[in-house]
Formats: sequence, structure tokens, C-alpha cells
Amino acid sequence: MIITTPNAPPTETSKQPLKGLLPNELAEFFVSIGEPKYRAQQVFKRLYAHQTYSFDDMTELPASLRKHLCHVSDIHPLAPSRLQESADGTKKFLFRLSDGREIETVLIPSESVEEDGAPKRLTLCVSTQVGCALNCKFCATASLKMKRNLSAGEIVEQFLQAQQHSDKPITNLVFMGMGEPMLNYDNVMKAVEIFTHDDVQLLGARRITVSTAGMVEGMRRMADEKRPIKLALSLHATTDGLRTKLMPINKKHNLRELGDTLEYYYRKTGSPVTYEYILFEGLNDSEEDARRLQRITRRVPSKINVIPFHPIDFTNPDGVSASLRATTPEKFQAFIQRLRDLDVTVMIRSSSGKDIHAACGQLALSNVEMPLA
Repeated sequence: MIITTPNAPPTETSKQPLKGLLPNELAEFFVSIGEPKYRAQQVFKRLYAHQTYSFDDMTELPASLRKHLCHVSDIHPLAPSRLQESADGTKKFLFRLSDGREIETVLIPSESVEEDGAPKRLTLCVSTQVGCALNCKFCATASLKMKRNLSAGEIVEQFLQAQQHSDKPITNLVFMGMGEPMLNYDNVMKAVEIFTHDDVQLLGARRITVSTAGMVEGMRRMADEKRPIKLALSLHATTDGLRTKLMPINKKHNLRELGDTLEYYYRKTGSPVTYEYILFEGLNDSEEDARRLQRITRRVPSKINVIPFHPIDFTNPDGVSASLRATTPEKFQAFIQRLRDLDVTVMIRSSSGKDIHAACGQLALSNVEMPLA
């Protein structure tokens, strides 16, 4: 199913965006327009706890203030322009930002269900940048190149908009969409503070995961700040040679440095980590890879999410990207079993949304035409 909406006009640059501001920042804004600080708490709750999209609906504010806010501030950092629904229930949103750029966000129901048939978990995969600069060879987003960071408001709004298109509450959030979260650290963590704020309680901290391709500075900063959210590392190779081939960032932060950083993170936080590992035919799916993976992951308490490779042919890849192939189903299962025999905790990431290019690694603003429901 595809739903389209007209493109929203760009936000007026003279207006102050309110989405993404913490209560103290909202308080500064209200003082700057001659209003008492307590208005900040009222508006903060309206924006997130009540998910209000019109100043006119903020009836606890005086009518004169509501009218003034319409002229000096904005609460619409992005607008949905397309919604695609997969046969498995996954939904992919295309959002247009106020400057006309676009991002994608994916809402994924779990395969496990409740007695009434509803998914036990509903996970939202959010983007943190427009495009990406890291050029990972297996990721469709690399084809878009890097445009800019998202604001905290643009990150939070992905959640709020997606929730409006679901009868069930979103239970988990992963920063695994377009972009490298650690390269937009401040805005990502500000968004996390809004999601977990006591006054709105959109999500618990342990239901939020930040995934990184290996940005050591961000991981160490997370450790030093003792952030209670979860950390995942995109690994995908057990040797520096292959990892550098697949992920150029490995030239800067190699496997040894990543291992040392994760040990530092664990000592500081006491939190286990998740490794993400896409299986590629003939590259990283051997017996030796399984043994090396065991040695890498036993440095700190951890689990491995093993992920099928999802084709990115629709981006017209070349070079290394064009040569990548998914491990056969038989070898995939054999690799999983070998890890379990080595006493490694393994989870298998589903391919939810593959038919609409919404599976892991496929976000690139593509439009897969499907019959309307």
C-alpha cells in the first residue's frame, strides 16, 4: 500500500522550531517572548505526552499567546509524503524536511505475536542524518552521500508521526536508519532525553538502541556520560582486511581499537553490547570466521545479531558493492549453529520489509510500487 500526501511548504526560517527543545530551552524561549517560564512545561507536555499538532488545541494557553506562537514558532519539522506497507506489516515512511530534503523511517512489527495476533513488539528504526558519509559497501544509504545532520526535533518527530499510523504503541526504538548516529551525537542524545523524559515517558531508556559503524569517540562519550540506552556495533567482518574493504571507517578505527573501546564502555557502564553481523557468501561465513567472531565477542558480555544480506541492486552499485552476495540459507543456518556450539549468544535479524526496500541496509529513498490495499 502506498499513501502520498502533498509536499509541505518549507518552514519559515524566522520561526523558532519548538520540537526538539528540552524544557529548559523552551523556558528560555518563552522568557525571550515575554512569557513566564512555566509555559515551557505546558507546551513540552502538549508536544510529546499529548502529541498536539496545533497551537489552537493548547487550550491551557491564553488565546493571545496561541496566536502569537503561530507567528513566531513552528512545531512541524517534517511532513510525511509517502507511506508504503509491506506484506509482512512493516511500514516505510518517506518524510520531507522543512528544507525540502527527504529521509526514510521504518516501523517493524515483531514476528512473535500476542494471543490476539498483535505483535509483541513494535520497533521504529529512525534516521539521524540526510544521507551518510561512511560509504559502507553493503548499505544503500551510501549512494545518497552526506547532506546534513537531522535536528533533535526531526528525529523525535519521526517517532511521533509513525505512532499516529499505528493502533499499537511503539515499544522499541533503534537508531539504525539513514546516517551514522555518532556523527550527530548531540542531537541524537537530546532526542533520547526527550523520549525518556519523566514528563512524557515515550520510551524507557533500555528500549532504545544506538547503532554505530565504529565511531570510537562517540562510544567513549556514551560510556563517560553513562547513558542508560543500549549500544550496538556494526561489525560484519572478523579481519581488518575485509572490514576495511566493506567499511572504510575501519582504516581509522580498526578491530583492536574497537575491542578496546567496548571494554572501556563495559567497565564504565556495566552494560552488555550487541554486535551486528551481515553474512556475505564466501567472505565472512567460514568456520574460521565463526571462531574469530567468538574471540572478538567474548571480550565483554554480548550477543550477536546475525543479519541476512539484503540486495541493493536498485541503487546501481559498482565495485565491491556490486559483488556482494547473500550467504545461502543452508550455510546461514550452519554458521548460526556453529556460533551456538561455541557458546555465543546469537539472534537472527528478520528481513522484514524487504519487498518495499525497508530491510536492513536498504534505505535509499526508493519507491517500490505495490498494489493498493
